[in-house]
Amino acid sequence: MTVTSAGVLLYRFDDAGVLQLWIVHMGGPFWARKDEAAWSIPKGIYVEGEDPFAAALREYEEEIGAPPPDVEYHLLGQFKQPSRKLITVYLAEAKDDVTFVGSNTFELEWPPRSGKFQQFPEVDDARWFPVSVAETKLVKGQRPIVLRTREYLLTSGG
Repeated sequence: MTVTSAGVLLYRFDDAGVLQLWIVHMGGPFWARKDEAAWSIPKGIYVEGEDPFAAALREYEEEIGAPPPDVEYHLLGQFKQPSRKLITVYLAEAKDDVTFVGSNTFELEWPPRSGKFQQFPEVDDARWFPVSVAETKLVKGQRPIVLRTREYLLTSGG
């Protein structure tokens, strides 16, 4: 059975015309000291029969702590990950600035096999990065999303 998730990728152009992407740093102890290949688009799992776009908007709010911008979204496509998870991505231009407030949490036994359970944020940071920087920060399986974003913006005039 394929695990499906959906996410939102926001973009903007800075004053110099440089494309920037809004991405999140994954929370928890495994990612705490990692930067390169430790970021993601805001996304989360949805179940069969659930609308992927509604799930993408819900997951954005859970991971950012604020509702997604009220702008027009475009289906960018589906991207198969090395884990075989399938991510459906919706792309939108952020007209106003967005802010990271804080994400929901998950429970994990930490340290491993200690019997102690702790709460960790799903996301511990979110920022705008120039597309060339964002590409190296994203986990490797999500880097094709950047290429598709560039292609989409070139062909759509965005």
